[in-house]
Amino acid sequence: MVQLYFAPGACSFVPHVLLQASGQAFEPTMVKLHKGEQYSEEYKAINPRSQVPVLVHGGETVTQIVAIVSYLNDLFPAMGYLPSEPLAKARALQTLAWMNNTVHPTFTHIFMPQKFTDDAAAQALLKTYNTQLFAQQLADIDGMVSRAVAQGHAYLAGAALGPLDAYTVTLMRWGSIAGIDPTQFTAAWAHVQKVAALPAVAQVIERERLQLNMMKV
Repeated sequence: MVQLYFAPGACSFVPHVLLQASGQAFEPTMVKLHKGEQYSEEYKAINPRSQVPVLVHGGETVTQIVAIVSYLNDLFPAMGYLPSEPLAKARALQTLAWMNNTVHPTFTHIFMPQKFTDDAAAQALLKTYNTQLFAQQLADIDGMVSRAVAQGHAYLAGAALGPLDAYTVTLMRWGSIAGIDPTQFTAAWAHVQKVAALPAVAQVIERERLQLNMMKV
């Protein structure tokens, strides 16, 4: 059986959604980052880098979002998580990589500036600068959704639910945590609502106990 180590609200939401949508049995195992469980010796034996997500299958361990998504796409080919046509697949993977290696770290600079400097003034500057940058990146995602809709695609990479859709839910939610109103990105926010309403995605949202819009009223 596949086992997924995840943290509520983290980027592990992406493979969590894909596994739930597959309809196949899997074991979701929560890692409480706020309690430092990722630094326990038990967890470091699974992933020495103390990160989520981690996928365990057949005694083998796979880490990092792009690698896990690729593995799940091959494990459940009928789901079409990534397009089968080579160029379309490459385009989906390049967007996934951008979300993971560019947009995601921008939020980290907002949410955890202490990871980059112990200077309080510098941390404040990091948060301010990266909040502006993150808003621009969310606007970019909004444009992607608008173009997908204009092309008649049900989801960001085509006809099937995939990792780009799940990551969009995560990044828009993070925007609300950063004080960026996600509803201003009308196309992306409508897509988030559509994706969140899917039974498999709704089950993951419930399991992780997530509120999609964390803006303080």
